Amino acid sequence: MDELTREVLGSFAAWKKDALDLHTLFEAGGNDPDARTRVFDIVERLVKEGLLEELGNDFYSLTEKGRAAAEMKSDRNPF
Repeated sequence: MDELTREVLGSFAAWKKDALDLHTLFEAGGNDPDARTRVFDIVERLVKEGLLEELGNDFYSLTEKGRAAAEMKSDRNPF
Protein backbone atom coordinates (compact mmCIF):
# COMPACT_ATOMS: atom_id res chain seq x y z
CA MET A 1 0.00 0.00 0.00
CA ASP A 2 1.45 3.37 -0.97
CA GLU A 3 1.98 6.19 1.52
CA LEU A 4 -0.85 8.40 0.22
CA THR A 5 -3.35 5.53 0.53
CA ARG A 6 -2.15 4.99 4.11
CA GLU A 7 -2.65 8.70 4.78
CA VAL A 8 -6.22 8.60 3.42
CA LEU A 9 -7.09 5.58 5.57
CA GLY A 10 -5.38 7.13 8.59
CA SER A 11 -7.35 10.37 8.20
CA PHE A 12 -10.33 8.91 10.07
CA ALA A 13 -8.23 8.22 13.16
CA ALA A 14 -6.35 11.50 12.83
CA TRP A 15 -9.60 13.50 12.73
CA LYS A 16 -11.27 11.14 15.26
CA LYS A 17 -14.35 10.88 13.03
CA ASP A 18 -16.41 7.97 11.71
CA ALA A 19 -17.20 9.84 8.48
CA LEU A 20 -15.20 12.44 6.56
CA ASP A 21 -16.05 14.53 3.55
CA LEU A 22 -13.93 14.47 0.43
CA HIS A 23 -12.50 17.93 1.14
CA THR A 24 -11.13 16.71 4.47
CA LEU A 25 -9.66 13.63 2.80
CA PHE A 26 -7.93 15.95 0.31
CA GLU A 27 -5.79 17.13 3.24
CA ALA A 28 -3.80 13.90 2.86
CA GLY A 29 -2.49 15.40 -0.38
CA GLY A 30 -1.49 18.68 1.21
CA ASN A 31 -1.42 21.71 -1.07
CA ASP A 32 -0.14 19.81 -4.10
CA PRO A 33 -2.88 19.79 -6.79
CA ASP A 34 -1.52 16.57 -8.32
CA ALA A 35 -1.54 14.84 -4.93
CA ARG A 36 -5.13 15.96 -4.35
CA THR A 37 -6.10 14.47 -7.71
CA ARG A 38 -4.39 11.24 -6.62
CA VAL A 39 -6.40 11.36 -3.34
CA PHE A 40 -9.61 11.53 -5.38
CA ASP A 41 -8.50 8.51 -7.42
CA ILE A 42 -7.50 6.66 -4.24
CA VAL A 43 -10.89 7.32 -2.63
CA GLU A 44 -12.67 5.96 -5.71
CA ARG A 45 -10.43 2.86 -5.68
CA LEU A 46 -10.96 2.30 -1.95
CA VAL A 47 -14.74 2.42 -2.48
CA LYS A 48 -14.46 -0.15 -5.29
CA GLU A 49 -12.23 -2.36 -3.11
CA GLY A 50 -14.69 -2.17 -0.22
CA LEU A 51 -12.44 -0.27 2.21
CA LEU A 52 -14.54 2.89 2.12
CA GLU A 53 -18.30 3.30 1.96
CA GLU A 54 -19.78 6.25 0.13
CA LEU A 55 -22.41 7.88 2.34
CA GLY A 56 -23.61 10.56 -0.09
CA ASN A 57 -22.93 14.29 -0.29
CA ASP A 58 -19.19 13.52 -0.69
CA PHE A 59 -18.97 11.81 2.74
CA TYR A 60 -17.16 8.52 3.26
CA SER A 61 -16.66 6.10 6.14
CA LEU A 62 -14.37 3.16 6.72
CA THR A 63 -15.87 -0.29 6.28
CA GLU A 64 -14.78 -3.16 8.54
CA LYS A 65 -12.23 -4.09 5.89
CA GLY A 66 -11.04 -0.48 5.80
CA ARG A 67 -10.74 -0.30 9.58
CA ALA A 68 -8.63 -3.46 9.56
CA ALA A 69 -6.37 -2.00 6.87
CA ALA A 70 -6.07 1.28 8.78
CA GLU A 71 -5.21 -0.60 12.00
CA MET A 72 -2.52 -2.58 10.17
CA LYS A 73 -1.13 0.73 8.97
CA SER A 74 -1.03 2.20 12.47
CA ASP A 75 0.55 -0.95 13.93
CA ARG A 76 3.39 -0.72 11.43
CA ASN A 77 3.82 3.06 11.46
CA PRO A 78 2.34 4.56 14.61
CA PHE A 79 1.74 8.33 14.57
